[in-house]
Order: sequence, then C-alpha cells, then structure tokens
Amino acid sequence: MVMDQALRIAVIGLGYVGLPLAVALAKHQIVAGFDIDAARVDALCSGHDRTNEVAPDDLVASTITLTSQSEDIRGFDVYIVAVPTPVDERSDPDLTAITAASTLVGGVIASGAIIVFESTVYPGVTEDVCGPALEAASGLRSGVDFHLGYSPERINPGDKIHTVDRITKIVAGQTPEVAQTLSQIYGSMNNGDIFIAKSIRAAEAAKVIENSQRDINIAFINEVAMIFDRMGLSVHDVLEAAGTKWNFLNFSPGLVGGHCIGVDPFYLAHAAKTHGHDPEIILAGRRINDSMCQYVVDRVDGMLARDSDILVMGLTFKENVPDLRNSQVGHIVEGLNALGHTVFVHDPLADAAEAERYYGVKLLESLSGDYDCVIGAVAHDPYKGFSPESLIRSGGLVADLKAIWPGVADLETCRYWSL
Repeated sequence: MVMDQALRIAVIGLGYVGLPLAVALAKHQIVAGFDIDAARVDALCSGHDRTNEVAPDDLVASTITLTSQSEDIRGFDVYIVAVPTPVDERSDPDLTAITAASTLVGGVIASGAIIVFESTVYPGVTEDVCGPALEAASGLRSGVDFHLGYSPERINPGDKIHTVDRITKIVAGQTPEVAQTLSQIYGSMNNGDIFIAKSIRAAEAAKVIENSQRDINIAFINEVAMIFDRMGLSVHDVLEAAGTKWNFLNFSPGLVGGHCIGVDPFYLAHAAKTHGHDPEIILAGRRINDSMCQYVVDRVDGMLARDSDILVMGLTFKENVPDLRNSQVGHIVEGLNALGHTVFVHDPLADAAEAERYYGVKLLESLSGDYDCVIGAVAHDPYKGFSPESLIRSGGLVADLKAIWPGVADLETCRYWSL
C-alpha cells in the first residue's frame, strides 16, 4: 500500500486510546471512528468526551466521522483496533473484546486491507488469535489477502504533555512494506517519531514489559514504605534524600489501579507460564501492590476508635482523570465500611452514577462536615490547595496516601500519617 494520497482509516474503539488517536490522525488522513456504544458516539458527536482526553473545541473542529454502524467502515484501507484487554476474575488474560473486534472488522474488510492492533497483549496474540478471527469472518487469508500490524498504545490518561502526537510510536508489520506504510501513517501525526520493531511479537513484548517494569518499581517502593513505617521513618523523607543520587529512579508509594499497570503484568506472566517459566518477580510485584489496600485499611483502622466517621477524598484510579475502572480506592472504602466505620466519599471528577454502579458509593456534592479521619486518596489538583484539617475533629487523623498535604504533619490539632 503506497501512501501517495490520504488513506481511509477506521479506528475501532473510542475510549482513552482510540479517540485521541483518531482525532490526531484525522488532521492528516481520512478517519472514521467506530464504537459499538451508540450512546458514546452520540455524546462525542455533540462535542462531549467523558474521558476529558479531547477538548470539546478540538472534537467539534475535527474532520473525523463518528459512527456505531459497522457498514459505515466497510472497505477501508486501514483498521486500527484499540479496545480493552482486561483480565478475568482469576487474573488471566481476557481476550473477549479484541476477538470480537477482530470478528467485526473481518466482516467489513476488503482484500488489501491492513489491520493494526494497539491493545496491550502478550506476544503472539495479533498473529495467533486476531489473525485467525479475521480470516474466519472475512474468508480472506492473513499475510496474503490482508496484512496485520501492531503499534502499542502509550496513552497516559490525564497527561497533556505526552499526548499521542508527541511521543515515539512503535510500529511493526507482517512484511517490511506494511511496517513502512504504518510508519508513514503514524509519522504523519507525530513528525516522523517512529521506531520500527523487528517483528510484531517484539512490538507486543515491548509494550507488555513497559507497564510491568513500572509495576515492579512501584512495588519495591511500596514495600520499603511499609518497612520504614514500622521503623517510624517517613518514606518521603528517605526518597528525597536518596533522589539526590544521579541514577536513583523516581517512584513514589501508592495504590496501583486502572486498566494498564495493574493488568499488563498478568499478560506477561501468562505468556511466561505457557513457555514453562515461573514469573516470580512479576507476580511478587503484583502481590505487593494488590496488598496495599488492605495495608491502608489496617493502618487507618488501627489509629481510630470504633465506628469512626471517615471522609475519603478521591475515588478515581489516578489524579486528574474521571476514570473509575479498577480503582483501588473502592476497596479501601469497602474495607473500612466492613470494619464498622462510616465512610463518606468525595471526588470532583468522578461520575456519580458510575461511582454508585461500580462501588456502591454515593458521592458527596461538596466538601463539608466534621470527621474523625480524612483520607487523601487521590491527588486531584483541586485538593492540593485544600486544608483538610478544617474537616477534622480535634485529635482526628489525616491519612495522606499521596503526600498531598505534608504541612499538616506540623499541626497540633490533628494527627498525620502518610504512606
């Protein structure tokens, strides 16, 4: 496929990954954005992106065509699949969405199409799972009638600096020619900042270790935070000192949730096990990070009287995003409620209906009240200038999980604890 003219590109899945990519590509190519959620498409057509990844003005000004009808993307030149790849209740890879997307695309492709996958997978999924699904739905042959590609997503939700058009994109194709075409397509939106991987499997592997590496590094810091807590040391004081060394890695303790860092290591672990290797470090990191919720619950409960009133500030999985999926804060709320405390939750970015649906939590509309404990769970920008001691009863506890309010430690009116 030669790029001597603009190509017709269909982006499948309009979430945190697909929408920003589609809007960026639409500045240079003919792009249609497809999502099976008709309500999501209707909201985007009206200029509203609930993820806050694309500004309303940019969305309205874009030349992108938005649809929930598969017939609208029939016969396109390139299909980019950006759908979720979660894990199931046993922490095994759940390929339901990516397989379904492959079947859908297979029903509308024509000979000569390129199908690119951006979803995080373990090495081999693109060619061994998605390829056969495309073949079965299309009646065409992978590597002959259509070709596969892989370009791993590197979206960091809420990050307005490392946007999809400002970062290096990895691309890989079944043939060198496909890889070159993908390099030109993606390069058109990011000034040619492209790395062509040696193979699709190499690109898949590169993606799955990126977040696994972060997970392991955070797990180390979480473990030393627990160790220093027992010693009466602030891990933040320790990290500040250690950070003066030129090659010390800058990681902070905290909860690891969301749909990437807390999920991707399980994909790598699954691949390791199928090849006869026991992924000890990878799974140890997961165990440590998954244990942090219970650690926080136990520490807070141990510092409070029975039946305390607790305010949790922040419910989303990370700061400055509205995404509630796989938020570990929900487990803290559940754990404290189970111990007999009365827990109230505030989050200025989370959707109230989603909070109740996911976690059974009714969000407070405003920050007011008188509590025995305030937990700073998510470092949203609106919280950084707030004074939590104004909500604390005399002698109450500020549990500052993200070191949002270190100055509170110097106050005599309340107690302060941080990871």
